[in-house]
Amino acid sequence: MSQATPHATPSEPPLLIVKTGSTHPDIAAAWGDFEDWIAAGLGSASPIRVIDPRTGATLPDPSRVTGVIVTGSHSMVTDREPWSEQTAQWLRAAVAAQTPVLGICYGHQLLAHALGGEVDFHPGGIELGTVDVTLTPAAHADPLFQGLPPQFSGQAAHRQSVRRLPPGAVLLAGNAFEPHQAYRIGRHAWGVQFHPEFGVPATAAYVRMNAPATGPMPPVRPTPHAASLLPRFARLVRTAAMPPAA
Repeated sequence: MSQATPHATPSEPPLLIVKTGSTHPDIAAAWGDFEDWIAAGLGSASPIRVIDPRTGATLPDPSRVTGVIVTGSHSMVTDREPWSEQTAQWLRAAVAAQTPVLGICYGHQLLAHALGGEVDFHPGGIELGTVDVTLTPAAHADPLFQGLPPQFSGQAAHRQSVRRLPPGAVLLAGNAFEPHQAYRIGRHAWGVQFHPEFGVPATAAYVRMNAPATGPMPPVRPTPHAASLLPRFARLVRTAAMPPAA
């Protein structure tokens, strides 16, 4: 799968969405898929290109895109599928090229794996529903997270997590269940375990599908601060793409 927004032009490099998975068919039929939610959340006039490496599509030279967002997936990083390992290798090149990168859930885990971190199943099982995320002191000076409140809510649906951060990574957020909710590696690459692109309807659907049959349902509520990370990233991408002043 490879597609571009209609307003993309050959002279304007796109922001690339690397589609590593799809939501459930009934959710997609009602509200669209991961890449649709991300594109809507970016709120950017920049052209967007979507490539699905699972189909064998080739990812472009990282220098030919303005930024990269890696979606979530129902796959597991520990399965080491060939397309996933090839994408991890490409992400190492993107980070080395200082192309802005944002990994979400699976993308967060794959980025950590690519750069020498450790990913595995969380010993506590699934983190599901709307969860509180607490920023670390480092986040308050981070280009993507600065200005956010010390604690905010994010949507979560994951069984694997980053068990050990890559060497040199800066921890930006965590909570009691998942200590590695967000990190930065280098100057322009971030991973977030929670889903800034998920709205309440999609999260509620994941809760209904995955919650235990007994006991209270995990809460679901709006997460505007988490959602703001997508337009924040879009602004960072535009800034990074601007030529230096003469």
